[in-house]
Amino acid sequence: MANPEVVTSSCSLHQEENGRTFNQTTSPSEELLLEDQMRRKLKFFFMNPCEKFWARGRKPWKLAIQIIKLAMVTIQLVFFGLSNQMVVDFKEDNTIAFKHLFLKGYVDQTDNTYAVYTQNDVYNQIIFAVNQYLQLRNISIGNHAYESKGTEQSGMAICQHFYKQGNICPGNDTFDIDPKIETECFSVEPDESFYIGTLEENKLNLTLDFHRLLTVELKFKLKAINLQTIRHHELPDCYDFTLTITFDNKAHSGRIKISFDNDISIKECKDWHVSGSVQRNTHYMMIFDGVVILICSASLILCFRSVIRGLQLQQEFVSFFLLHYKKEISVSDRMEFVNGWYIMLIISDLLTITGSILKMEIQAKSLTSYDVCSILLGTSTLLVWIGVIRYLSFFQKYNLLILTLQAALPNVMRFCCCAAMIYLGYCFCGWIVLGPYHAKFRSLNVVSECLFSLINGDDMFATFADMQRKSYLVWLFSRIYLYTFISLFIYMILSLFIALITDTYETIKHYQQDGFPETELRTFISECKDLPNSGKYRFEDDPPVSIFCWCKQ
Repeated sequence: MANPEVVTSSCSLHQEENGRTFNQTTSPSEELLLEDQMRRKLKFFFMNPCEKFWARGRKPWKLAIQIIKLAMVTIQLVFFGLSNQMVVDFKEDNTIAFKHLFLKGYVDQTDNTYAVYTQNDVYNQIIFAVNQYLQLRNISIGNHAYESKGTEQSGMAICQHFYKQGNICPGNDTFDIDPKIETECFSVEPDESFYIGTLEENKLNLTLDFHRLLTVELKFKLKAINLQTIRHHELPDCYDFTLTITFDNKAHSGRIKISFDNDISIKECKDWHVSGSVQRNTHYMMIFDGVVILICSASLILCFRSVIRGLQLQQEFVSFFLLHYKKEISVSDRMEFVNGWYIMLIISDLLTITGSILKMEIQAKSLTSYDVCSILLGTSTLLVWIGVIRYLSFFQKYNLLILTLQAALPNVMRFCCCAAMIYLGYCFCGWIVLGPYHAKFRSLNVVSECLFSLINGDDMFATFADMQRKSYLVWLFSRIYLYTFISLFIYMILSLFIALITDTYETIKHYQQDGFPETELRTFISECKDLPNSGKYRFEDDPPVSIFCWCKQ
């Protein structure tokens, strides 16, 4: 074993962290000593937490924190998910209720086909919606109310948009139209009579010129309170619903489509009081979120420190190799010092901290950004669980997946770029040719989803069968288009993609049996034969190794 005093004086902890300047005038013995110290330093850097513990007694704090963080972040996500699910259910239930309240004859699952075809039906729909709005207090079984502005209540705005001038005579194939769009609006106040009459009575005094009419919009606001959260020991939210009923006549095709839009905003209730332990439970949840922030902050600091130390050691090794061997280190060897797992954990910690702060504001009813908080917490939890794979990679059998993905990624990316060119070509072709005759090719986004489903073998027969036969030429083209796409992507491109992964998998298995190709970095480190428990990696101030370490020697 090397002299501990020499090792300690030549390779102190301070020098390890801050780098070293090598002198070209050193003697051969000193140069060999420096090489040995550099090899030990590099070998220690690439050890797993168990080996580092046996080498210097360094506790695996990052591993312990990651395990604790994994549990706490998952629990936090589950609690937030349950709370968010109540919000989503309340929104959806209210939207369905409003459709049944304000749309005459509405049936569930008919949003795409809900339309009217006669002038009387248009007037009847408008009058029905207005009457339902005025009688809301008497007919609604929910806790809905009109929006209040001071002492007054906001009403329903009825607006029609139409061409400024239009004289259309389809029988003579003539028309005279001014495409400038004008708007006329009036409002119906909630304090008016509970019943505005029938179409014949025409108390609305609404007249529509269907030859010029583009759209009719009924817009109004309602409010509600989500009381179901009390049963789950959470403070209720106050909801503002901005409802818009649109009669769309832009096509002038004889079919006026009716759409219903519900723009929902959540805010803190102005004056509330809840008896019991709801507020105390909210405080407990905020304390839990605070602990999560502290754990993630500790993980962030430790991972960031490890990344910095890796970059410092990279610069030190590059300088050492250039000075002693007159060689430049390759980019692949340089990247060995940049630990991608730590970078991913840093991103995860930042997302968790931001999402936890946002969650605390939501629980305090200062903010209502549920969607943003869901994205932050969901993404951070995904990265935390993926980060656990790093510790499984220390075992050879578990490391096979990671090594296969890592080795196959460059070839996969190049392969996907080539396949994407063919895929985009089919997307544009299908959109422009089949779009007018097939519902699944009406827009580029829908075309891409349809083709991706076909690659995975989903809904093939329906895609063939739903093609309209109004044009035999287009129908024949659709058969050639679909058959060539399915044959090309499923039987050739997808098979080649799988073969690419399989070939990489077999190569990695061969490497694990016969050894991986040695790089200059790994060759340099392999000359150090000192075992982690040899004592040559320890410094004077290192703590003794505990016999209670769970890691195998």
